[in-house]
Amino acid sequence: MKALVTGGAGFIGSHVVDRLLAEGYRVTVYDNLATGQRRFLDDALATGRCRLVVGDILDRDRLTESLDGSSLVAHFAANADVRRGRDHPERDLEQNALGTSSVLEAMRAAGVERLLFASTGAIYGEPDVFPTPEDAPLPVQTSLYGASKLAAEGLISAYAHGFGLQASIFRFVSILGPRYSHGHVFDFVRKLLHDPERVEVLGDGRQRKSYLHVDDCVDGIVRALRRDEAPVSIYNLGHADVCTVDDSLGWIARRLGFEPERRYTGGERGWVGDSPLVHLDCSRIRALGFAPRRSIRESVEATVDFLLDNRWLLDSRG
Repeated sequence: MKALVTGGAGFIGSHVVDRLLAEGYRVTVYDNLATGQRRFLDDALATGRCRLVVGDILDRDRLTESLDGSSLVAHFAANADVRRGRDHPERDLEQNALGTSSVLEAMRAAGVERLLFASTGAIYGEPDVFPTPEDAPLPVQTSLYGASKLAAEGLISAYAHGFGLQASIFRFVSILGPRYSHGHVFDFVRKLLHDPERVEVLGDGRQRKSYLHVDDCVDGIVRALRRDEAPVSIYNLGHADVCTVDDSLGWIARRLGFEPERRYTGGERGWVGDSPLVHLDCSRIRALGFAPRRSIRESVEATVDFLLDNRWLLDSRG
């Protein structure tokens, strides 16, 4: 069995690579290394059953050539700079929506019919139902990232029904754990190492979020890979619990041994598109036997420990 993982040198993508290798696949990692890290692939490449192709997913010819006998594509390449989407509004469209279109066309040209797609809980915008199920009505989009991922989901559905593709779509909460390279834990750790006495908190600190450890996330993905047969299957992937931003900051600060003064920017949102509550109904993936093994607090603390042991990653994002 052969698989291609776009964004396979990234945080979640590299864990998917490791798991597919463990499942018996030979894996091609396709990544432009703009945010991905070669170091994340050291163990995978050492197996002799994994190769790295440095390329952009918008380069359809190179992407199609790289598929070379693959029966599965795990599409994890994306612009994940959610917070600063308004600073470069075309980036989400190009890398998330148009990039997905390129992947789908490459799959069609190469005759690859199985797709795993990393979507996001951000496609729900600010819903009225919590925990939010997969069939919740979609409100007005407030995030360019969420809008671009929703557009990508629409393309995947159209290709599945028009060209016989079989797709599993995963709407994640924020994922934590080893190789984590952007997001609130990363930002707080970097801020506190720079100034242990005080820290800026975007919003009022009472935003409630659900988080999931990357190992639990990948476990859910593989469960769907083994079971799905429908043209399109959509799963929320998250935790039954939520925590506030203040809760998470407290765990991070204590792990670092600091007690900083908190300075809030105010308001119930940290930025435009930051939903005050993210809590997904994951009963559909739980029906496949999925159950997170780590609490949100354990996931936060494991992420802090990884960043402390890998200061080079903090420095690379400076």
